[in-house]
Amino acid sequence: MSSSTRSSALLVLEDGRAFRGQSYGAEGETFGEAVFSTGMTGYQETLTDPSYHRQVVVQTSPHIGNTGMNDEDPESRRIWVAGYVVRDPARRTSNWRSRIGLEEALRADGVVGISGIDTRALTRHLRERGAMRVGISSTETDPQALLARVLAAPRMEGADLAEEVSVSERYVVPAIGTKRFTVAAVDLGIKAMTPHRLAERGVEVHVLPATSTLADVLAVDPDGVFMSNGPGDPDTADHPVEVLKGVLGQAIPFFGICFGNQVFGRALGLRTYKLRYGHRGINQPVQDLTTGKVEVTAHNHGFAVAWPGQENDGADGATDHRDRVVETEFGRAQVSHVCLNDGVVEGLQLTDGDGALSAFSVQYHPEAAAGPHDAAYLFDRFVGLMAQRGGDSTGTHSDPEGAA
Repeated sequence: MSSSTRSSALLVLEDGRAFRGQSYGAEGETFGEAVFSTGMTGYQETLTDPSYHRQVVVQTSPHIGNTGMNDEDPESRRIWVAGYVVRDPARRTSNWRSRIGLEEALRADGVVGISGIDTRALTRHLRERGAMRVGISSTETDPQALLARVLAAPRMEGADLAEEVSVSERYVVPAIGTKRFTVAAVDLGIKAMTPHRLAERGVEVHVLPATSTLADVLAVDPDGVFMSNGPGDPDTADHPVEVLKGVLGQAIPFFGICFGNQVFGRALGLRTYKLRYGHRGINQPVQDLTTGKVEVTAHNHGFAVAWPGQENDGADGATDHRDRVVETEFGRAQVSHVCLNDGVVEGLQLTDGDGALSAFSVQYHPEAAAGPHDAAYLFDRFVGLMAQRGGDSTGTHSDPEGAA
């Protein structure tokens, strides 16, 4: 659809700033938290990532939609973003895997968007003022009227959303090749590529609903437990936290990603907090403090784990975390990864009385969908941890530090 045939659309932020453009996707009105993503590719994975539930995503890359949408790359059963903001939508799709155009897919899932606005100015505004509520409408022309509805919309703080995006029934992703381990994966908003990465390493993954109890997890007879990424405020995740405490109490190997990292932090007695505008995109530099290596990583989080003694909402520089430890009821906790841009905690690890690793997590997305492959070694680390803790039925062992 050309810009000349699109209807007008209006975007209003909760502080009153307004942008006028053209509708993109479904017609109508939507509300959510305005956030920006810096990825130049991988918009299909972004749109179908359940972690973006109730968020309006602003793409900083100006040209979006040229590769369409395919059947191989969706990370879940639908598009989850509450709204979509782009500057220059592609006029036509050109990719051999494409099955549907981006705008057609947005319409099919009822996602209201806006195009033709200055996304750079909008992004700079969010960087200066922080993530905030926003409304997009192709039916309202009065900014003040739309602003009143934006201010009535719920905030992300206090939002309990994991159960809204989780599966309702358990399913199994079989191991590829010889089965070596069984993992119980609690779906707090899981991306499809995550169990696939484990399956590639001989792991049979039982994906469980967010409402699953400790008894449900243990019924799988798992060699390890995994908690996924997901949307919302981790301060609301009391049920997953209690389940994880039970897992840690039985010394079952644990691996968490994103929301799972925040749940892990809370289970260890740490607090979480909301970042000013979050980390989103596929180019965030993170240092693994256990190896010294720096990784380029994919992020999508607006909350983070705070380390005791931190100032400025936890961002106090990477090197300050290296030798800090917290004694917990489950063992000794340490920061394992930090963001080199702002020092935010990006990973945690737990060791037992003998100093052996028993559980770990990261705040970013090592499954590389979409994004770089620098952090794929974390899946090997989890497999290695299960091998060390329970033995390997195949008689071989994974290198816990090996890169995929």
